Amino acid sequence: MNQTKTLSKIDLSVEEILNDYRIACESREASLLGRKEVFMGKAKFGIFGDGKEVAQLAMARVFENGDFRSGYYRDQTFMFAIEELTIEQYFAQLYAHTDVHAEPASAGRLMNGHFATRMLDEQGNWLSQTDKKNSSSDVSCTASQMPRLVGLAYASKLYRENPALKGYTDFSMNGNEIAFGTIGNASTSEGMFYESINAAGVLQIPMLISIWDDDYGISVPQKYHTTKESISRVLEGFKRSSKEEGIEIFVVKGWDYFELYKTYKKAAKICREEHVPVLVHVVEMTQPQGHSTSGSHERYKSKERLSWEEEFDCIKKMREAIIEHDLASTSELDTIEKQAKEKAKVAKGNAWKAFNASIKTDFQDAVRYLKALADESSHKSEIQEIRKELEKVINPIRLDIIRAVKVALRLVRHENLEIRKELIDWLDCVLEENSERYSSHLYSESKFSPLLVDRIPAKYSEESKVVDGRELLQACFDEALKRDPRVFAIGEDVGKIGDVNQGFAGLQEKHGELRVTDTGIRECTIIGQGIGTALRGLRPITEIQYLDYLLYAIQILSDDLACLHYRTKGGQKAPLIVRTRGHRLEGVWHSGSPISMILGTLRGMYVLVPRNMTQAAGFYNTLLQSDNPAIIIECLNGYRLKERIPDNVGEFTVPLGEPEVLREGTDVTLVTYGSMCRIVMEAAEQLNKMGISCEVLDVQTLVPFDINHKISDSIKKTNRVIFLDEDVPGGAAAYMMQKVIDEQDAYYHLDSKPVTVSAKAHRPAYSSDGDYFSKPNTEDVFDEVYSLMSEVDPTKYPDLY
Repeated sequence: MNQTKTLSKIDLSVEEILNDYRIACESREASLLGRKEVFMGKAKFGIFGDGKEVAQLAMARVFENGDFRSGYYRDQTFMFAIEELTIEQYFAQLYAHTDVHAEPASAGRLMNGHFATRMLDEQGNWLSQTDKKNSSSDVSCTASQMPRLVGLAYASKLYRENPALKGYTDFSMNGNEIAFGTIGNASTSEGMFYESINAAGVLQIPMLISIWDDDYGISVPQKYHTTKESISRVLEGFKRSSKEEGIEIFVVKGWDYFELYKTYKKAAKICREEHVPVLVHVVEMTQPQGHSTSGSHERYKSKERLSWEEEFDCIKKMREAIIEHDLASTSELDTIEKQAKEKAKVAKGNAWKAFNASIKTDFQDAVRYLKALADESSHKSEIQEIRKELEKVINPIRLDIIRAVKVALRLVRHENLEIRKELIDWLDCVLEENSERYSSHLYSESKFSPLLVDRIPAKYSEESKVVDGRELLQACFDEALKRDPRVFAIGEDVGKIGDVNQGFAGLQEKHGELRVTDTGIRECTIIGQGIGTALRGLRPITEIQYLDYLLYAIQILSDDLACLHYRTKGGQKAPLIVRTRGHRLEGVWHSGSPISMILGTLRGMYVLVPRNMTQAAGFYNTLLQSDNPAIIIECLNGYRLKERIPDNVGEFTVPLGEPEVLREGTDVTLVTYGSMCRIVMEAAEQLNKMGISCEVLDVQTLVPFDINHKISDSIKKTNRVIFLDEDVPGGAAAYMMQKVIDEQDAYYHLDSKPVTVSAKAHRPAYSSDGDYFSKPNTEDVFDEVYSLMSEVDPTKYPDLY
């Protein structure tokens, strides 16, 4: 067979076509073997890409260095084809191998089918993105890859259209990169999908989205998912014309290799050269093994459907096409298939051996220690039985080892044995190693961590002006935009009017529309734009207009941004700054302070709660020098309060995790943040007139929280503490109490019970009276402190009311 000839109208050699067939066969065999491994108990769960192989090969053919993928868990064939995943690595993830070299996508932290390439070196420095093919880290949540996809594509637009970014060639070559997205047909029912398609059409960005359509969403057929049972027909209104911008739409069958290649080649050319978003609807796909290892598709598919899927299996059809075009003989294809089976089998075996070898040393050590412990202990027979049970485990994992050792150590708790001390030391060491395996990299551990940014105090002089807080922020943002061309801000009303509170007033006119940009009302994809651009080396500030509106974006913030650095074990980062405002204004939807929601969902992001705009500006300056994502919640009622603007407004920094003592005192410690600071300070002044000395601390950041235990030091002096905020009862005030009383062991120093002061459980009512009776006010704070002191000295502080 002539390996250099090409098929008419297809610029692929026979060798390339047969190599694609080989990859398809290897991928299918990996899927089949993976399912068996789960059923054999060697893995917990499996979800595979069988039935989607051929379309992914075509997509891979047009995927170039510098391009990005934002996909989902069916894309194994694509990752094999772009050579960013080996079959051995594929099985390493299935087994949850925690060695980042064996499983580079997540170091065993994600279930199989969640792909990623490493974009950082071991020190947290960016690697070049333009000399390799890139995949952002997958998430399981349906359609959640879409908002990030918008951002990845938007970065290309910025790199192409902003001349000041031309020198950042490690991240872009003149914005020529395409952001490829993949999604299943059923997931297109999610609102995030439609929001992302609309945003892409408005922005005109190089986003190429592929819809793998197999007519089902787990067991639910298409007619329950999609109007007209076709997402491409639904989206016809988005299609561009000669007179109107929009998106380009292609429809192609998922089993037709040659048409798929031609379609993707045409789609990529439009996307890359014209920066037009393109949707490729790949229909007539199959899923031979069903959705996952959680069940069989024979339960919900008809015999006719199953028969059709067997006939139109994409690999079967590719084989037929190769033979029809006389590109290879039956025996040649048989050989390829046989070799593919063997390669997948060997890779699986190697991955399993490597996974077991990574645990073997700990297992052998534990057995040895248990044997020695039994020889010296009065509980010899019981410890021997523990050891024997451990040795019986067919495929022991780390929990089996730790569990056995801990149960044995309980038995010898009263025995002063040297071997017991050795075993405890060994256990401590192993637990520390497992902490690194499973709990590291929640936050930045690099030299760019916000916690390592140099402290630069604000400087004032006689010329320092007293201005509105909004003007101080405006000056800070102006300096940031002048200093770094990678910095830009987007959000509703951010551009032309400079945001609803004027923090960016005049800055679009000064720095241009690419740097200070209006968006539609679409919080989810505003955050997605920030995540994707931050992944590509830019420094976005994305605004959520009010804290109450964060609910529209909380899922993406939690499932994608907050856990990105953790789920890749330091392999990817997106140092996005989310700017918002909250705490107090008017009514149910513009006065929210849902801080406990943020604390519970956004671990991995830093949570900054400045009391005024000076502190906020210092935080922005700190974060723009660092590489951890964060949310800054400005005080909604503070923009027109007067503050002195620092002479070094673009340079001074405020450290994270360090509370500030606003007022010194001796009787009670009051711990608060944000808009409550002014209320607490007013109450403290009134209490002082009653002979009660309050020490007031502004925590400034809730995550990280009081790194040096400054609050505990205050309690040592006052022996009493009240935690105050505007969240619901049991919310952030309870969080602060746990951090101080539990983690800092401050309970040792208390002479009175710790107290919390929070808002009512309901949303704040409208009007000044609604605010007064919904949120803590000066009188509430006064009364709580006075009541606490009355318990201490009822004679000196008799009942007031």
